[in-house]
Amino acid sequence: MIAVQLTAAAASTLAFTVLPMVGSILLAYGIYQVVMDSRSSEKKRLADRLSGAQASKVEKSAESILRRNPGEETGGLLGPLISKLSVTPKIQTMLDQADVAWPATKMLTNQGVAAVALLFGMLAMGKSPLVGIGCAGGVFLLPLVWLSMRRTRRMKKLVNQLPDVFEIMSQALRAGHSLASALQVVHEQLPDPVGTEFGRVFHEQNLGIKLDDALSSMADRVDSLDVRFFVTAVLIQRQTGGDLAEVLDNIGGVIRDRIELLGMVQALTAEGRMSGYVLFALPTVVFAAVMLLNPNYAHELLDEPLGKTLMMIAFGMQLMGLAMIRWIVNIKI
Repeated sequence: MIAVQLTAAAASTLAFTVLPMVGSILLAYGIYQVVMDSRSSEKKRLADRLSGAQASKVEKSAESILRRNPGEETGGLLGPLISKLSVTPKIQTMLDQADVAWPATKMLTNQGVAAVALLFGMLAMGKSPLVGIGCAGGVFLLPLVWLSMRRTRRMKKLVNQLPDVFEIMSQALRAGHSLASALQVVHEQLPDPVGTEFGRVFHEQNLGIKLDDALSSMADRVDSLDVRFFVTAVLIQRQTGGDLAEVLDNIGGVIRDRIELLGMVQALTAEGRMSGYVLFALPTVVFAAVMLLNPNYAHELLDEPLGKTLMMIAFGMQLMGLAMIRWIVNIKI
């Protein structure tokens, strides 16, 4: 018995000694990798452009055009049933905007199966139904939250690339290229996401789709006001004529001014956003400190039914407060 206790104590001491060292080494290695990747990304992009490595971009754009119907990807009975839901086209649009090559029906099916399996597993383990429903809801919603964040980042990056797009297109048009050739130049010279989206338009018109329809499809897919300005200007110019290069220069200047104004607004509202994050995190930090300093006092909220109810109400009010602060500082430009 004494030998077992000594062995356990030695193992515990070894764990507390070795694990922090291993964790520190892995953290330092991760930081080193991030720094080296950030330094080499620009060199790699330049090398790819000089070597003419555009095959992967062409294959990616062609694959996005030739995707099958999302309702046919799942198989069985669940695919057609889920494809009839009103939310499925919206999820598919989010997937396209986030550049995730998943069918919406398959994604929703996997999420639903995982959530139901987790719910029944927690009920079989004797957990509370409310806890099981909450965990199942989290499993179902977290992929959608990640998808929304990825879409937001990609669309923001696309909008910031638009002035360069219009500058390249106007120069190509002045050099004598057609509009389709200007789209191809954008596809070959600019990175994702704008290179992928304009490359998709170029390949669609090569496959026989009218250029007007391909541009309108891109406007619906991207769902950006700046892209709609560009598509509307191109469609009007193709019907009435005029100097499209000058129109693109004017649109690019307007978008640059809007981006500059948006950055100024974000700088002025940074204090309000930070205040919302601090006020949201403060109760959690205080509760963790109380749990560490006086566990018996803090466990009143965890063990008593009234305490659990108050915690749920407080968490809901925290979310409402954070949402209100974000709504106040979110100024549309």
